[in-house]
Amino acid sequence: MTHPEILIDGRRIARDEPPYIIAELSANHNGRLETAIKIIDEAKKAGADAVKLQTYRPDTITLDSDGEDFRIKGGLWDGRSLYELYQEAHMPWEWHKPLFDHARKLGITIFSSPFDTTAVDLLEDLNAPAYKIASFEAVDLPLIEYVASTGKPMIISTGMADAEEIQEAIDAARSAGCKQLAILHCVSGYPAPAEDYNLRTVPDMMERFGVVTGLSDHTLDNTTAIASVVLGASLIEKHFTLDRKGGGPDDSFSLEPADLTALCRDSKTAWRALGNVDYGRKSSEQGNAQFRRSLYFVENLNKGDIIRPESIRSVRPGFGLAPKYYHRLIGKRVKADVARLTAVTEDVVDGFRSSGD
Repeated sequence: MTHPEILIDGRRIARDEPPYIIAELSANHNGRLETAIKIIDEAKKAGADAVKLQTYRPDTITLDSDGEDFRIKGGLWDGRSLYELYQEAHMPWEWHKPLFDHARKLGITIFSSPFDTTAVDLLEDLNAPAYKIASFEAVDLPLIEYVASTGKPMIISTGMADAEEIQEAIDAARSAGCKQLAILHCVSGYPAPAEDYNLRTVPDMMERFGVVTGLSDHTLDNTTAIASVVLGASLIEKHFTLDRKGGGPDDSFSLEPADLTALCRDSKTAWRALGNVDYGRKSSEQGNAQFRRSLYFVENLNKGDIIRPESIRSVRPGFGLAPKYYHRLIGKRVKADVARLTAVTEDVVDGFRSSGD
């Protein structure tokens, strides 16, 4: 069976490959380049495949206004203006090159989510290997088209988008030249409760849209992400921080290093456990076959004696005939003397053959 696939930085991403783990740095640098560098270091140590940035300035993502339209109501950032939040959260553009250089030196893939065309231009200058479209930008078809024009792989997060909007985003990407496309099922809550994720949507998305599909996970632990792998998710994106209590805008719903290490390990274990449809005996079971039940003589019999119900029993270990032959053996004669506590084998039973059963 052929699966949809994309390649990022030489790494093939598809259902028949281990899940691709993206550590989202987001605003967790908390205004310090040294912190951003340390996050990349820890993502590499944890086993993540990639670290992802967000490339915007407050003036490229919103307007400098305190009006009601621009003020956040409820949730994690209640009462703040969009401009104020993004001023605090954004990553200075002059940091991008040292961060790209550092990640490449470590051997971990680095790319970003651009939020306007100038961000794409910056990332192109840095030869970003891929692009991510954030959920809130999934309806920005001109931005998607501009990213597609780079010819790089694109990942589109679909939080808040309905099926029609997802299809529109895919069509925009394809029509503008994107050849390698993935989408992420996402719930744009920060944090998001697991019950909102409705993970059965993941295999439906795979079938409906026919592209590589993964999960952008904003829950507080790894359970939802690992469960999505069982349902076919090929990519997992999680926010990543050094310290959940660091006080930054995204710290509180991000994974810490030990959590990311567990995600990288356990998601791959879940993927390996899927395997294939196989009813055969597994290699780890071979040594235990002796502990299955089989038939043993429980009384001494002389050549020519009839096997009675009292003559044999189903017991462990498994060196005798299978218990399914019990009723067929009753009434048969033994061809030689047999001792109690020995296995019932067909060579000592007159006129008995197990072959074909």
